[in-house]
Amino acid sequence: MKQWVRLCSVADAPAEGQVAEANAGDTTVCLARIGGVLSAVDNWCPHRRGPLGAGWLEGNAVVCPWHSWTFDMTTGAAEFPVDERVAVFPVKISGEDVLVQLNSTAAPDASSIST
Repeated sequence: MKQWVRLCSVADAPAEGQVAEANAGDTTVCLARIGGVLSAVDNWCPHRRGPLGAGWLEGNAVVCPWHSWTFDMTTGAAEFPVDERVAVFPVKISGEDVLVQLNSTAAPDASSIST
């Protein structure tokens, strides 16, 4: 089941060209503003669970601060390795709140992390 969860206020959302970590219930997401649009992906890099929200943007992609894996913020696809990806979450603004749509299923555990 999908549900909309408050991520932060519009005022607290990252500035243009910036990323940040934000909590939506029990889920931490990487939130970025690119071209005036807010995008959200899973915060945890599938390589070693580096925090993507602590990384930086290069074009439309977030770069993991630990090992420089790069993920497109709109598709979740990795630049390399090509078969890796992170989940993408729909984002909407409602009044002064930034909301993200989450599945109610649990996130993958640490045993599914690529090495």
